Amino acid sequence: MKIFQFFRKIILKTSSLNFPFFLFLRASTFIFLIFCGFVFSVAAQNSDDVIRIESDDVIRIETDLIPFEISVSDKSGKPVRGLKAEDFRVFEDGVERQIEFFEPVKRQNDSRPLSIVFALDVSGSMTAEEFSRLRGALQTFIQNLADYQSHFAVMSFAMEVKTLQSFTNRPDKLEKTFDKLMKDDGGLSTHAYDAVDDAIRMLQKKSPSNIKNQIPKRAVILITDGFPVGDVVSPKTVIERANNAETSVYSVILPSFSRFQGNKKPLLTPLEASGLIEKTGGKTFYANRNDYATLFKSLAEEITSSYVLAFYTSDESEGKFRQVRIETSRDLTIKQNRNGYQVKIKK
Repeated sequence: MKIFQFFRKIILKTSSLNFPFFLFLRASTFIFLIFCGFVFSVAAQNSDDVIRIESDDVIRIETDLIPFEISVSDKSGKPVRGLKAEDFRVFEDGVERQIEFFEPVKRQNDSRPLSIVFALDVSGSMTAEEFSRLRGALQTFIQNLADYQSHFAVMSFAMEVKTLQSFTNRPDKLEKTFDKLMKDDGGLSTHAYDAVDDAIRMLQKKSPSNIKNQIPKRAVILITDGFPVGDVVSPKTVIERANNAETSVYSVILPSFSRFQGNKKPLLTPLEASGLIEKTGGKTFYANRNDYATLFKSLAEEITSSYVLAFYTSDESEGKFRQVRIETSRDLTIKQNRNGYQVKIKK
């Protein structure tokens, strides 16, 4: 700005000089100002690729990091904690990529924040007694995750999907929400896929995108009998939305269905058969009519034992889907929250 002011003063002062020299000086100044404007414009465009952080360091970003949520279990199905980046290998379309970022949800002295939406089936799948036990288990679940800087939202669904509480970390608000659920009776339809779709949209639009400089793990906990009826949105669409939003879906199958199986291995429900849980990196839990507490303890363990890792893509071609496979050298089972990604079109 000082350069522009300097030349403005010269032009004003030389206006009293002889006319040919004045024209020459003005023309020269005008050309110089155009050149300066071009230089500053290019610099401004280049500055879009530079991110300044709180220190004096400058990080130059050429491409976006591609994140993946993963959970790891041993042969018995128990979650495995304490793994490091060097325990994993990432392949994009068969080509190994370097892991640029790695973080577990739970660390020794810190934890990654959580954003969780509860979607509860109120289509008559639960008795009042069952809901009372479920409510107690949910409250304990929330208390156990309080150290994770967690934010929770609550939705109910039957013939229609309702948002009863948007994201909050206040137990008193959640307590009042559970009171509302006791009185909610939404009819016989079970719009489970619509509920998950709305929950993912809520996570995208209303959940905190950054908590204390950390990206929260996103999850939907679907509590239902496992028999969706009357949905508008297809499972395929919900899976795609969940993958794009980096959200995992977990399901709790209620005793109203589980108890028909007795002590036998639970049959696959239509919800599970749709692939919604498996293809988003989630897990299904079967509720015992007499013990919700143990189930939600296992669910909390599953959610908080996951990891996030990220790498840079080498190809920024828009619209191309890339298959991603994550492996470990150990004799462990890995679940990914998605099996690949598609480069978003930049507008």
